[in-house]
Amino acid sequence: MTNTVRLDPSDTVITALRPLEAGASVEEIVTVSMIPRGHKVSTVPISKGSAIRKYAQVIGYASEDIAAGDHVHTHNVAFRNTDLDYEFATDLRPIPLAEKQDTFMGYMRENGKVGTRNYIAVITSVNCSATAARQIANAFGPEELAQYPNVDGVSAFVHGTGCGMAGDGEGFEALQRVMWGYARHPNIAGVLMVGLGCEMNQIDWLLEAWGIKNGPLFHAMNIQDVAGLRRTIEIGVDKVRAMLPLVNEANRTPCPASELMVALQCGGSDAWSGITANPALGYACDLLVAQGGTGVLAETPEIYGAEHLLTRRAVDVKTGERLVGLIKWWEDYTARNKGSMDNNPSPGNKKGGLTTILEKSLGAAAKGGTTPLTGVYKYAEPVTARGFTFMDSPGYDPASVTGQIASGCNLVTFTTGRGSAFGAKPAPSLKIATNSEMYNRMIEDMDVNAGSILSGDASVEDIGREIYDTLLRVASGEQTKSEAQGLGDYEFVPWQIGAVM
Repeated sequence: MTNTVRLDPSDTVITALRPLEAGASVEEIVTVSMIPRGHKVSTVPISKGSAIRKYAQVIGYASEDIAAGDHVHTHNVAFRNTDLDYEFATDLRPIPLAEKQDTFMGYMRENGKVGTRNYIAVITSVNCSATAARQIANAFGPEELAQYPNVDGVSAFVHGTGCGMAGDGEGFEALQRVMWGYARHPNIAGVLMVGLGCEMNQIDWLLEAWGIKNGPLFHAMNIQDVAGLRRTIEIGVDKVRAMLPLVNEANRTPCPASELMVALQCGGSDAWSGITANPALGYACDLLVAQGGTGVLAETPEIYGAEHLLTRRAVDVKTGERLVGLIKWWEDYTARNKGSMDNNPSPGNKKGGLTTILEKSLGAAAKGGTTPLTGVYKYAEPVTARGFTFMDSPGYDPASVTGQIASGCNLVTFTTGRGSAFGAKPAPSLKIATNSEMYNRMIEDMDVNAGSILSGDASVEDIGREIYDTLLRVASGEQTKSEAQGLGDYEFVPWQIGAVM
């Protein structure tokens, strides 16, 4: 039985498939100490200061001399900021031709976009209106909604900002993009926006900036104008109740897979993420791109150290340089806040075998498959290019997914190794387990098991095809595990950039 996995002949470490006792023989070496499952063991002596390689890339530097057979982890590996020579558009592989045009049953909107769900959203401009929004949404229980079978629900999207912030600049613009993105999202058919009235993030400014008009399926109100919280809730409930029969008129019709925009996300990663689930999701992304669809990778700190692989796939120099610009911004952002790009991976990631952000990033980038990088976007900026794209965001999953949904993603994929109880609205979230042990332990939370790749029962391509086929079914209305458990009402977390004043 194989005890380790080697990812490239040039690697100086291999990964333990199961716990290895001291003195175990693997790849013609003998382990010096106990090696936990998913952790790395050196295959050659590595002198202090020398690079350590995995995925045929540098994942860190030896902080002390490391003998062949040693456990390689945080106790003897140092991180350094990347200093890379970037290449642009040097690794452009042709997009595979689809054998047939796949379809799903979606909601065709008047603006040409296609939804995979049919929600009414109550969106707040500021934390001060959060209670009103939640109480409006909570007024609609299962019995009333059962009368409207084509309506997936009434959901409140509330947040903890909107005031005490600058009225322009990165933070304000990002919040406005999020609000606009949700208000115009293809999975949302009706919108009620609720504000306080005196906040910095004025609803009227948003409507004017994005050309949004009030109508039967779009309403806006402020607590101060309505004369208080109680009346706001009462009037808000009436407005939503009037929308329900209109939203229920929508019906699913056959739509091309090219109308799917999928968020490529990971959380609770482990050593298997870059070996099983992430490459399989990358294969699914390639299948989607072949159909003319779009995959959106994010979490800029979690491609740090792997961005040079993506710039080579950029369709042109300008696109590649936009990605490099994001990396430089993040280096400055973490430095001025007295942080480090290596603050990520998390303690859970490290327990699962990931040592540095460089190692984590190389595995995370695999979610983007192999096709050309066609566009690089700001946080929550509308994604207009088709194919494989990138959106700037933190590595914090709820904030990142919020931005991807605001950018237009009508489905979310979420790989996890440690296990994650995550779901999002209005875009359903498909969770993919990296290993069978966690999948079986958290089977009520996981939709796809990529752990069968480790056991040899399936290939990366097999699981990638399973992910893609599942996405088509979910887009057509099949519930994900996270939807079945009611997740998604508390995962709306706009990225708060800048000072709170």
